Amino acid sequence: MPLSPLDIHNKEFTRGFRGYDEDEVNEFLDQVIKDYEQISREKNELFHRVDELEEKLGHFSNIETTLNKSILIAQETAEEVKRNADKEAKLIIKEAEKNADRVVNESLAKSRKISLEIEELKKQAAVYRTRFKMLLEAQLEMLQTDDWDDLAMEPEESYYEKDDHESY
Repeated sequence: MPLSPLDIHNKEFTRGFRGYDEDEVNEFLDQVIKDYEQISREKNELFHRVDELEEKLGHFSNIETTLNKSILIAQETAEEVKRNADKEAKLIIKEAEKNADRVVNESLAKSRKISLEIEELKKQAAVYRTRFKMLLEAQLEMLQTDDWDDLAMEPEESYYEKDDHESY
């Protein structure tokens, strides 16, 4: 078990013939006590700071997990929209092929309509993709700002000082 400042302070040495200079020993012990108390306080402050930083890290990890889940959901939604658009386009094309035998003119008109719808779906998919990409870039840019670093580096004492002054 490590010595406490009180253990050092209360330490008594046996005296012998021509022993140590008592004043010099006491002066040295006083300096050791002072240094040991300072180191002990610093150690406790550092443990407290580590606990705070671990708590902040947990908070940011939760944010990261939430953002990752949001990105996955957005990706799944985009894939589902694309699959549905592909299925819809395929169904329209099959229907047009069945009707093509009966009426050539109707088939041509329908095929033109289908082509326009496919182009519109492609345009919509491109717009959706662009918007989704812009959203992801904005989210990444927000994560890369220095604001996150400022939050992580803000000393704990300023939080307590703020709370103390605001409560009065």
